[in-house]
Amino acid sequence: MEGVFVTGTGTEVGKTVVAAAIARTLASEGKRVAVFKPAVTGLDEAGEPDHAILRRAAGSTQTDEEIAPYRYGPPMSPHLAAELAGEEIDPERLPAAAREAAAGADTLVCEGVGGLMVPLSPSYLVRDLAVDLALPLVVAASPALGTINHTLLTIEAARTAGLEVAAVVLTPWPDVPSTVEESNRSTISTLGDVQVETLPRLDPASANSWPRLALHQD
Repeated sequence: MEGVFVTGTGTEVGKTVVAAAIARTLASEGKRVAVFKPAVTGLDEAGEPDHAILRRAAGSTQTDEEIAPYRYGPPMSPHLAAELAGEEIDPERLPAAAREAAAGADTLVCEGVGGLMVPLSPSYLVRDLAVDLALPLVVAASPALGTINHTLLTIEAARTAGLEVAAVVLTPWPDVPSTVEESNRSTISTLGDVQVETLPRLDPASANSWPRLALHQD
């Protein structure tokens, strides 16, 4: 299975934006792109849900179930959302569902939930799913103060588990970055020994205007 696994340094750091931009870029190259997210929470809130954004970016015809097998209303950790719904996310179902989503496609863009150490079930972390799928990791991170620590910790947690970190993407990257933001970019690249890309703030409703986000993997 070819593709990438997009994680983040935490919540609200642009995972869906980064995953959608990658999916859009691959689709624009003529590839058949499948998208997957193990669990979506926060459906009670206004706005287009993550799995719908991913589907639109990829030009996919996948159903909600095929993209996100677990979907919950409250905005909270998926293991808690599942518990409140009277169920538990099945760790064995997720890798199989991701591979099934990728069947017939050229590549898979998988977006995690929160950060790597977020529990999908009491005994199964997002990192465990990334390991099971064995896809190169792309880390979405903020360009702002504090991101060096958060990003390097995420990279270390990934590599400790044997995951390949393909790139870090800082978003939203400003038109005129500050000294701190420029330093954060170069410091993460040097100390993390990783490719660092940037992505400006995107309009989710206007995918045709998005810049390309191509990753130069070995």
